[in-house]
Amino acid sequence: MTSLQSTIKLNDETEIPVFGLGVYKMTDKETSLSVHKALRLGYRLIDTAAMYENEEAVGEAIREMVVQGIPEEEIYITTKVWKTELGYEKTRQAVLASHAKLGLNTINLVLIHWPGTEEENADSWRALEELVEEGKIKSLGVSNFSQDGLERLFKTATIKPVLNQVELHPILSQEKLQQYCQKHHIVLESWSPLMRGRLTEHPYLQELADHYNKDTAQIILRWNIQRGIIPIPKSSKEERIESNADIFDFELTEDEMKGISQLNEDRGVHG
Repeated sequence: MTSLQSTIKLNDETEIPVFGLGVYKMTDKETSLSVHKALRLGYRLIDTAAMYENEEAVGEAIREMVVQGIPEEEIYITTKVWKTELGYEKTRQAVLASHAKLGLNTINLVLIHWPGTEEENADSWRALEELVEEGKIKSLGVSNFSQDGLERLFKTATIKPVLNQVELHPILSQEKLQQYCQKHHIVLESWSPLMRGRLTEHPYLQELADHYNKDTAQIILRWNIQRGIIPIPKSSKEERIESNADIFDFELTEDEMKGISQLNEDRGVHG
């Protein structure tokens, strides 16, 4: 059975953990405590972004845990280039700034945080490809890209994105996008996998939670894992970081998986 240390092989032959911690807009103190707790529990994927303004805190927390015995090469770090930094030179400088703030040997994965124009995306991607060649980054991906956005990027990209991070939860299941990405060997990763807590009292999810002696968040996160999607729930609460990861000791049936997917309304957190 899958575990917190299990990985998915990406199209560039690197591997990414199946589950991670998001640190969206956490304060430095929250970030430090959350990263420490997550890594102690066995998490190995930490997702940050320049826009979150906590890359330095993430890097410092990781270095502190490395001193305590967790090998840096086991920890997978993702960051992102914000939409105001698109274009060749801006993207290059933004990644170099992120690299300095994180203070780690390399960044495992850099994403374009939100798509810009076709030209901006192409120019940013060229800068990212060069940074891969220079050893500053290992893998490249995108965030919030539609099928159309990916197809436009493919026109000029030499390196194919390994991953597309999108809003994904039972109310926005993204099944068509997942099918397209699977065809192109691009993994989907879900931000806001719990729809910012709005699904915790859904009757069907509660029924499943009662059946498996879990909570509704764990049911949703398990649904992600079984679809081959990487969830990166954000939490600054120690007990929630622990319970979110307690999803590897049960398995939803095919009918239950379908039942959750049928909750889809193609509606996001702002819908």
